[in-house]
Amino acid sequence: MGKELCSVSFYRAVFTEFLVTAIYVFFGVGSTLQWPVHTPSILQIAITFNLAAATSVQIAWHASGAHVNPAVTVAFLFGSRISLAKAACYVVAQLVGGIAGAATLYGVTPGNIRGNLGINTLQNNLTPGQAVAVEIILTLQMVLCYFASTDSLRGTGSPAIMIGISVSLGHVVGRYFTSCSMNPARSFGPAVIVGSFPDHWVFWLGPLAGAVLASLFYNFVIYHDSRSFAKRLAILKGSYDAEELEEDRSTQISSISLTKIVERV
Repeated sequence: MGKELCSVSFYRAVFTEFLVTAIYVFFGVGSTLQWPVHTPSILQIAITFNLAAATSVQIAWHASGAHVNPAVTVAFLFGSRISLAKAACYVVAQLVGGIAGAATLYGVTPGNIRGNLGINTLQNNLTPGQAVAVEIILTLQMVLCYFASTDSLRGTGSPAIMIGISVSLGHVVGRYFTSCSMNPARSFGPAVIVGSFPDHWVFWLGPLAGAVLASLFYNFVIYHDSRSFAKRLAILKGSYDAEELEEDRSTQISSISLTKIVERV
């Protein structure tokens, strides 16, 4: 862990998570503002969040892994893709980034347009229990897409487009239920700036639960990760660096491929 915390790349990654989360919140939440001439449609909001997510991922992909979301970071932690120290720093950076993005949007928006600054609220008489279930489903599909798109052993190139599509998919449906969060930083930032937290716990519990489920499904059901407990513990502690992790996973997939070839012969 000490080696990881002393590296410049570690802090570069943390700053990048702060920056791209601020960008995501500014543009995404900005699309929900109720302007008098043109009230935004569900499709417009979904497309904007799509573009904001894709842009953020493209910016941060090589620097930090482009989580842009505490739920994604928690999913990667449970999937043994990131250390505990880095996960904690990422989450703090994302929350501060969410506040910074929302504060910037608040500062440049006319007072009569700000409203509640696009905070997440329950829609159409939805109960908190129903809202949690919806957020679990929305976040589940997004985080599964994150894993599939960022898995270097099963795909190449930037995952920005596919992750953007999954974020857009969530908003097309989720806006009618919970205003669609899928991201605690997106919910937290505007809520802090306007000082309003209605049913705020829903937008933490739902996305985090959905993210954990997605991690379990992807890493233990869809694509079983057979790394030993000792290796998982080393990753958690930060004593197993990224290069070693990639080499280990490359060896694992090569072994699986070889086995398949032998079976076919």
